[in-house]
Amino acid sequence: MVDGVRLSQIDETSRGDHYHLTAEDRCYYLYEYTSHRDYSFSATNQLISNLKKKPSQADQPHYWYKGQAIGTCGRALGAALNPAWLGNATLVPVPGSKATDHPEYDDRMERICRLMRQPAPDVRALVRQAASTTASHEAGQGDRVTVEHLLDLYSIDETIAAPAPQAIGIVDDVLTAGTHYRAMHTVLAARFPNVPIIGLFVARRVFPDDPLAFGGL
Repeated sequence: MVDGVRLSQIDETSRGDHYHLTAEDRCYYLYEYTSHRDYSFSATNQLISNLKKKPSQADQPHYWYKGQAIGTCGRALGAALNPAWLGNATLVPVPGSKATDHPEYDDRMERICRLMRQPAPDVRALVRQAASTTASHEAGQGDRVTVEHLLDLYSIDETIAAPAPQAIGIVDDVLTAGTHYRAMHTVLAARFPNVPIIGLFVARRVFPDDPLAFGGL
């Protein structure tokens, strides 16, 4: 990946690709992940592919790349953030699709957050997910989780809610429609009103120029 990459902000030119976001949302990303293309298409696609390797693959040689990807993402996000903000903010990882009691439970986002600086920043898994869902990148068009479904599953872990955050960064790997971000923002804003919230993403999803990727015109 490119050293010294800066965060880009979702704005009016890109917000339409992430239709759950509003003009008031402040969301930032490092790279662009191209949908409908495999890991060989770009360095970012390879990074995200490695990041999403399943825990059930831990005994396979290629699983080593997952740890490398987690380190790359943590260091890159940490280097791109304002150190003063990072020193005062609470990083809240988006829960993975699988609940903590599921064999495929994946804590990659929490691990990325903890690597953003040394010593580790304030990382709190403030939002719990009550049940497993189908991963977004594996779901069919009609099976994708909705904001309403996530709101039914999400709750605040009150055992780690104090002290109240001064600023919150919701952290996830890929910004697609913004479904998880919208649900996370709703739950956190209700619990911590007036606390500024931003979204931090390793990459945002973009679409290839080739219309055949969508079955042609």
